Amino acid sequence: MLVLCGFSLSNYYNKVKMALLEKGVPFTEELCPTGRPEMLEHSPLGKVPFIRTEQGSLCESQVIMEWIEARWPDPALMPRDPWAAAKVRELIVFIELHLELVARELYPQAFFGGTVSERSQERIRKLLDKNIAGFKRLARFSPYVAGDAFTQADCAAFVHLPLVALATKSVLGADLLAEHGVDWKAYTRFIGERPSAQKVTADRKADQERAAELAAQGRAKA
Repeated sequence: MLVLCGFSLSNYYNKVKMALLEKGVPFTEELCPTGRPEMLEHSPLGKVPFIRTEQGSLCESQVIMEWIEARWPDPALMPRDPWAAAKVRELIVFIELHLELVARELYPQAFFGGTVSERSQERIRKLLDKNIAGFKRLARFSPYVAGDAFTQADCAAFVHLPLVALATKSVLGADLLAEHGVDWKAYTRFIGERPSAQKVTADRKADQERAAELAAQGRAKA
């Protein structure tokens, strides 16, 4: 059976998990924190997610998504038409490379108690202002991000857009997605009605609560 390795606090892990749930693919989950030496056999950079299959291991979330789609084509999460499929991939690149990866530089301060220099904040804001405007030109939200069908782009948008919004609001003082007219809250509420999204969200929240309890116990013992 396919084993999804990583942890539910990873948005890229949750993207893959959501696709597997949408397709009804049997799989199990294995907790694998990043950076462990034994992971390098399966994920050469020690990153999550990765999967283990009867054929071997596979890493990089979008590569895994493409393999899942080829292995279990129904229900489809990519259009059959080559052009429409390319447009979905285009959106995924914008969401992950031009939005999430840029906003990720804010995560140390937004979520982990670190700091981001004012100079870096200015650079990141300038880049996100440009990139979000570009994303808005591509995204359709009618009602799904790529059009009238749920696709891999929705798996990406559902897990990434809230983090971009929360990080920019926390560090830069403004939800840049909302500031540019991207109604991500209504969109995530809509996608959040799907059983796959509800499962991903519930598991993430449960793990967040467990992590908070363990941290509190550690502080109490210190």
